[in-house]
Amino acid sequence: MKDTLAQKINVMRAAVMGANDGILSVAGIVIGVAGATTNNYAVFLSGISGMLAGTVSMAMGEYVSVNTQKDSQKKAIIEQKLALENDFQREFQLVENKFLKQGIKKELAQKATQEMMTNAPLVTTIREKYGFDPRSFTSPYAAALASMISFPTGSILPLVAILFFPVKIRIFATFLAVIIALAITGLAAAILGHANWKHGIVRNVVSGMLTMMVTYVIGVLIGR
Repeated sequence: MKDTLAQKINVMRAAVMGANDGILSVAGIVIGVAGATTNNYAVFLSGISGMLAGTVSMAMGEYVSVNTQKDSQKKAIIEQKLALENDFQREFQLVENKFLKQGIKKELAQKATQEMMTNAPLVTTIREKYGFDPRSFTSPYAAALASMISFPTGSILPLVAILFFPVKIRIFATFLAVIIALAITGLAAAILGHANWKHGIVRNVVSGMLTMMVTYVIGVLIGR
């Protein structure tokens, strides 16, 4: 069975968020350590450690999160099957009322409800009451794998920047590279979530700037 569009979008969401967390987490670590020492080996070791720990953490977190959501959806399906068996007319009316609240004329709402409740009552009521399609679930394995790949991929950017730019400009260069990358992932996340892309970018960039500034200041204070 081919994945539905919703399933693909959820896996893409996991990949984008994994890359975003990889960029932000490792950037915070390496900039903090670079603020404390100019030793490249110490910076590299901290960055790699953060990358490995974050990769496992993100993958397991995504797996648990998607499984929890899946369990909740399965429970909702069971409850809705019972609701349809016990009081079909009540569920029918619920769907019709939702259409009426959307401004659809009563005659058209009744006709649409009748057709959908005849052909696919469970799918219709689940979609209208809970907002998901009971015929498709996001795979927790696919989401975990997407995070496992995307987190270290995102982590490479700040790690490479902090190690290969000259010491005098590496903090600023890494800061700038990370801001650009976070703007891109913020835009991608907003598009996938059907959110305001400007707000998504600003929120992502501001959180990244704060993270890097805080860790840098802490690193400088510890390094003194």
